[in-house]
Amino acid sequence: MADDQHVFPAGADIRDHRLIYGCMGLGGGWDDEPYGAPEIAAAQAAVEAALEIGVTAFDHADIYRNGKAEAVFGEVLARAPELRSRVVIQTKCGIRLAGEDGPGRYDLRGTHIVHSVERSLARLRTDVLDVLLLHRPDPLADPDEVAEALTSLHRQGLVRQFGVSNMAAAQIAHLQASLDLPLVVDQLEMSLARRDWVEAGVLVNTAESTGTGFPLGTLEHCRTHRIGVQAWSPLARGRFTGAGRTPADRETAERVAALAGAKGTTPEAIVLWWIQRHPARVAPVIGTADPDRIRACRDAARRDPELTREDWYDLWVTARGAPLP
Repeated sequence: MADDQHVFPAGADIRDHRLIYGCMGLGGGWDDEPYGAPEIAAAQAAVEAALEIGVTAFDHADIYRNGKAEAVFGEVLARAPELRSRVVIQTKCGIRLAGEDGPGRYDLRGTHIVHSVERSLARLRTDVLDVLLLHRPDPLADPDEVAEALTSLHRQGLVRQFGVSNMAAAQIAHLQASLDLPLVVDQLEMSLARRDWVEAGVLVNTAESTGTGFPLGTLEHCRTHRIGVQAWSPLARGRFTGAGRTPADRETAERVAALAGAKGTTPEAIVLWWIQRHPARVAPVIGTADPDRIRACRDAARRDPELTREDWYDLWVTARGAPLP
């Protein structure tokens, strides 16, 4: 088992954060067009809204907006240098976009990891990443080579913590076996719409289990080994806060709104609380660039989930559109 006794600045351990702001929407389009003053201003407004509600952890990836998401965040930091000591910066690497290097690929070669970190540090205008996640599994990755790259980055003081994204328990364990540093995060798509992270465990020994893609045992592995779980797309693009697609969505949205009214909060907080109520202590990564919608998530950052077991189950069953097995 990897040694987990590392010392970080106050608040720097990503597992201590209840809510994270995802920066994928910052920086303009998914293209090579340069960003300008409007994109920097929008990034600053989003960052300020997140800080206002108590969110101090910011999630990036080297590919977001072709690198522009990191770059505009770096512009915000450059304009307020004192901010760096107040925030935790997490980024990801391991996906290569189609371009001059060839078609899109997954790439967890050691050299690619190191070069990705160097570019991210330059764009973010910081000398250290608090967290680096491996964005997706690379079937050709050599775990010893990956471990060597991560260890080197840590020894140089360039990265404090490491984790993964979109990986199953067996993949995490396989990589951890080659790595002395602990993997402290797994980031997965999880929401009231993407429920297979819940359902994989209760559909065991039922015919419905064949339709569940979530790798059984992943949450249990993370809880056992103190690996934090982060949920990307936790608001499900507004399906339960105003953009429902199906009758089940709309009925769930009505119940979300009713709970929000009864508990003196917003529908966004209810949807996030549903995820946070799980004992895996999932940290949602909210991705909206709208400052008002960021502020609507305030109570998910500041209050413990105020959902009873009955509230939680009611939302689950309603969103399923079918009784429990």
